[in-house]
Amino acid sequence: MIDDAHLAHGLAGDELPPDWPALTDDEVATLLARVPRAGASRAIRWRSPRPLSAAALVETAFGTVFVKRHHASVRTVDALSEEHRFAGRLRARGVPVPALYPDDTGQTAMGRGAWVYEVHAPAHGADIYRDAFSWSPAGGSRHAWVAGGMLARVHQAAAGYKAPQRTTHILVARAEIISAADPVTAIGEQLESRPALAAYLRDRDWRGELRDTLAPWHAAAHAGIVRQPRLWTHGDWHVSNLCWSDAGEDAEITDVLDLGLSAATFALYDLATAIERNAIAWLDIAQGEIGRVDLALALIAGYHHVSPLSDDDLAVLANLLPIVHVDFALSEVEYFEGITQRRDHADVAWHTFLHGHAAWFATPPGQRLREQIRHAGGGFVVQ
Repeated sequence: MIDDAHLAHGLAGDELPPDWPALTDDEVATLLARVPRAGASRAIRWRSPRPLSAAALVETAFGTVFVKRHHASVRTVDALSEEHRFAGRLRARGVPVPALYPDDTGQTAMGRGAWVYEVHAPAHGADIYRDAFSWSPAGGSRHAWVAGGMLARVHQAAAGYKAPQRTTHILVARAEIISAADPVTAIGEQLESRPALAAYLRDRDWRGELRDTLAPWHAAAHAGIVRQPRLWTHGDWHVSNLCWSDAGEDAEITDVLDLGLSAATFALYDLATAIERNAIAWLDIAQGEIGRVDLALALIAGYHHVSPLSDDDLAVLANLLPIVHVDFALSEVEYFEGITQRRDHADVAWHTFLHGHAAWFATPPGQRLREQIRHAGGGFVVQ
């Protein structure tokens, strides 16, 4: 039974009943009884409004823990363990990622019936963006600069991590489609193993639609993409996935959250995703002037301060930006069509996200943003 009092973020900046039932007190108590470090559950204090899973902050006998639940059709125990191993790598290399608490068998990904759970230590600092919608801009250039610097630190920590690619396409930010010489052919070759995506595409001219959308961008981006070294990346670098020392404009990042979209891609893919997530107000796309050049350049400058970017890197970044979202948009289509069975949401992912975001970059505001990024090398500043 879904808790009618709990709402989740919708796709249009609205709030809707969630697709997944909220965590219950009894459910959490049963789970935490298996997790020695967590302590016995006392009460759920806050439920996350994020729509793709169920999560909550839980008061326990030992303090507070963060509990997250996935449906097994979205994350199997093995698929969730892939994220956890990457989190462990980052933590071991000095990135502040909250620790995972194992159950009494030593596992951090815990299956129970149709559900898969994870329990995290509480994040340090202030979760000042926890109610912010995805694709809402960062709260100022200083926050964007600090976020860019931390992203570079994540990439440095991930260097040399050799894990295989994720075993799922569902709600994972992979980059095989945009990296392919012919993205449309690459999608076609995947459809046998992605039946929900195939079902959505079956009755439409998807090849023609995708060729039209990708044609202005892919040829220019491809040569730069294939030169990039493979790297495991965060995949969803938005300020709401970071905790901060305080709510002020000079705040520093205290913890990095939510590696759920992580995958083997490349560094500039993650930086382009960060710009797409933090510097473009997609929920206001009808207004046209939604690009925040100041935030995009601050992200890039913060990254460059830690891990220098060349003029070629900036050119690749500018060329990549209009299509960086394509693989993840297809994974959302697959998720909504096959798992939540919301064709209306799949339509939003296909039309508004995949095609609409790419089309915006052909508008004058989108062109200006890309040109500013392309020529940012002479204007890096330390915040």
